Parts: sequence; structure tokens; C-alpha cells
Amino acid sequence: MEDKIILLVEDNPDDVELTLRAFRKNNIGNKVVVAKDGVEALDYLFGTGVHAGRDVKELPVVVLLDLKLPKIDGLEVLKRIRQDDRTKLIPVVILTSSAEQKDVIDGYSLGANSYVRKPVNFEQFVEAIKHLGLYWLLWNEPPPVGK
Repeated sequence: MEDKIILLVEDNPDDVELTLRAFRKNNIGNKVVVAKDGVEALDYLFGTGVHAGRDVKELPVVVLLDLKLPKIDGLEVLKRIRQDDRTKLIPVVILTSSAEQKDVIDGYSLGANSYVRKPVNFEQFVEAIKHLGLYWLLWNEPPPVGK
């Protein structure tokens, strides 16, 4: 399971650390690539910008995507992921604090596989990450992408 890459797209350093702590607490030892904004996420996925030359065949098994991002917002990142044949099948889980109904509808309309609101309580967040990890990294059969 450890060879499966997780792309965490999150601009809040506290939420990044909270997510990484939750992974560690649940013994999820996968490599986590952190993108701090939408541009960095797309650069990683498509091997451009700061990630130029990266082997784009090594794609994440799941993208955990915040919506409120600088430069390019999460919904636009999702749209671009779904528009490209190389990445359109990657599971994308929107992991956000937004409770706006419009964000839920827009996320699913653009092809999100799941929409999870970040719990405020750390223990609840750890539990949510545990279930996300079990499902997307262990139980889910991922599509053959990047081959």
C-alpha cells in the first residue's frame, strides 16, 4: 500500500499538518505529495512548472482536494483533471470545510468521486482520514491510469 501516492492539495499549513498527523496516527505510510495551490497541483499532475521532468506515469492513487485555493481554485483543478485523458480517471475526493450546497453540487457535477467536510474536532478528523485511507487505498480498485 505504501507505494501508492496521495496528492494532498491544501493551502492551509495547519490543515496539511493535521492531515499528515491523521495519516500517521492511522498507520497510513503512503507517500503524500503536498501541493499548496491549484497551480502546483496541476504542475505535479502534468509534469510542468516546478515539476517539469517528473515521470507523469506515476500518478496518485487519489487526490484529496481543498476547494478554497490560491491561484487556481479547487473546482477549476477538478475540471482540468477531468478534461485530460491522462488524469480523468484518478479518484478525486473533495476534502474541504465548505458546507455550501453549491460547492457540493458543483464538485459532483465536475466529476468528484466524493465530497467530505473536514470535521472541526481532531479525533473526528482522524477517524475520517482512517476511513478515507481504508477505502481509497485498500478497498477501492483504482482505474489503470498512467500506464
